[in-house]
Amino acid sequence: MPTKSWLRIDIITAVPQLLTSVLGESILKRAQDAGSVAIHVHNLHDYGVGRYRQIDDEPFGGGAGMVLKCEPVFACVDVLQAERCYDEIIFLTPDGEQLTQTIANECSLKSNLILLAGHYKGIDQRIRDMLVTREISIGDYVLTGGELPALVLTDAIVRLLPGAMSDMESALTDSFQDGLLAPPDYTRPAEFRGIGVPEVLQGGNHKLIIQWREEQALQKTRKRRPDLLGE
Repeated sequence: MPTKSWLRIDIITAVPQLLTSVLGESILKRAQDAGSVAIHVHNLHDYGVGRYRQIDDEPFGGGAGMVLKCEPVFACVDVLQAERCYDEIIFLTPDGEQLTQTIANECSLKSNLILLAGHYKGIDQRIRDMLVTREISIGDYVLTGGELPALVLTDAIVRLLPGAMSDMESALTDSFQDGLLAPPDYTRPAEFRGIGVPEVLQGGNHKLIIQWREEQALQKTRKRRPDLLGE
């Protein structure tokens, strides 16, 4: 019997083909192969209404664009919830709370997540009121649909799971993990086109290296993102 994955993520989408290629590559694939995460993509059209599997309709009151209907979304979520309990049902939307490393860290500690990728103009408000437990945005801009934001959130979560990365220390020293931007990194050669690697990184004194990196991270954050320091 296969061991249970650390985390299960179910992504509900009207355009599953936008997700499958990315989910089958790099760290996302490695994490799934290692059993750290199980990612399932659900085609909303499978739960569509009527002969033509309709999933959207015109908005009440008129106006441009189409809106995702209640029935297909509720039908899909009903099937999933009948099989297991979910910690969160997350709707990816520009007017949600801004995605941060803290949110990714929180989500990585969950057991089961549903990500709802909106499409068209939006989704019926009753879905948000009755099903969605959290709304997350990846930025103050509008995309064609929620598929790319769902991938962004999934990647941010999965890379934190055991088995996803060969060097977990790398994830723990990323930007924002300690509230600061990451310091500069260098690799061989020690000099390239007249620009050398800082001597402290070549000296082998780990205490001094840690101190240098902390100072560089603070300087970089103060220059580029002073809001992170409350400045």
